[in-house]
This record gives sequence, structure tokens and C-alpha cells, in this order.
Amino acid sequence: MRIVIVDDDPLVRMGLKAILQSEEGWTVVAEAGDGSAAVAEVRRASPDVVLMDVRMPGMDGLEATRLIVDSGSPAKVLVLTTFEVDEYVFEAMRSGAAGFVLKRVPPPELIEAVRVVATGESLLFPASTRAVIERFSEAGGYELPDLTEREQDVLRELARGHSNQEIAGHLYVSVETVKSHVASILTKLGVRDRTQAVIVAYESGFVRPGDAAEL
Repeated sequence: MRIVIVDDDPLVRMGLKAILQSEEGWTVVAEAGDGSAAVAEVRRASPDVVLMDVRMPGMDGLEATRLIVDSGSPAKVLVLTTFEVDEYVFEAMRSGAAGFVLKRVPPPELIEAVRVVATGESLLFPASTRAVIERFSEAGGYELPDLTEREQDVLRELARGHSNQEIAGHLYVSVETVKSHVASILTKLGVRDRTQAVIVAYESGFVRPGDAAEL
């Protein structure tokens, strides 16, 4: 796992680096103190995951995330934030971030967050992620592409933050079948990951706040 850490506080970067490099095979390949440096380091180092602070002087993490995603980089951006429900965090996810993690989480949760984002298996910390998306998404009358009935079922499950394994169990299909449906959904929606698919589902009105509550 190749990781870039972006934060304007050197002590925060030092702490994150110590935690992440305790994992076998994980390497912090670069650090940056602002958004413009982050974009340059991602281009140079080709990381798998970028830990991105959003509130920084100069170019902020929102613009940096947008530039990294628009560049076509396969790196997954994981937003670092102090606040659980934050419009700035939502805008970062809307710009292409795969999810977010609170700066105060214990080390094991941070490590799991990076692992989940890297694999793209499921939404990060579903309850928190849903809370952000539900609060700030507004149905804009966006027309969803012609999803099949089963793809619609899978998209609703994604909005609940469920993993492929959980979706397979709920819909009584194989994990491979779920993966195939998810891939088709991402292609039809023109998005790069599950978080983006859920945002589109809310903003289109296909899923509304409260609809994705656990059954």
C-alpha cells in the first residue's frame, strides 16, 4: 500500500505516518502541507490512497481532490476531518473523495478506513457517511439511467452502506453477481466508486433521507 499524507500540521502528519507504517507492506511515499503540493506529490508518487485534510491555507483539500480525480489518478482520496457532519466534507466526496475519517479515531479504525477505501469494497463508516450525504444532498431532478430492477435493489443496498457480502445475503445472490451489478451501476451512472453512486442516488431523488435506514 502506497500512501500520501496531506495536512498543514507537521505533527499530525508525523502521527499518521507512524500509525500507517506500522502495518506490514504499507509505505508513506510522500507528504504535503497544502493542496497544490498534494497534487504534485500524487502525480509523482502514484499512491494507492491519499489522506487529505480539507481545511488548509492556499489550495484546500476540496480543490486538490477535484484535481486529483480529474487527472484520472486511480488513487483513492480519504478525507480527514474534525467534524462528523460537515458540508465541506460532503463537497469533497462530491468531488470524488471515496469517504472520510475523523482525525480523532483510534489507530485501528484509521488503518481499517485506509484498507476499506483502498479496496473500494464498501462505504466508509456507513452511518457517518450516510449522515453527511443525507444532510447535504438535495434532490435535483437528475434522471437516473435505465437501471434494471435488480440494479435498483443493489443501489438501495449501497445507500445503506452494505458490503458486497451483506448485499449478497440480503438479495440471495452470489457475491460475484453483486460485483457484476455494482460494476454495471457505476458504468451507467458514470461514477468511479460506490460513494459517488450513493450521492447520485440521493441527488436524483431515487433514494431520500430515511429510505436507507437499516431494516
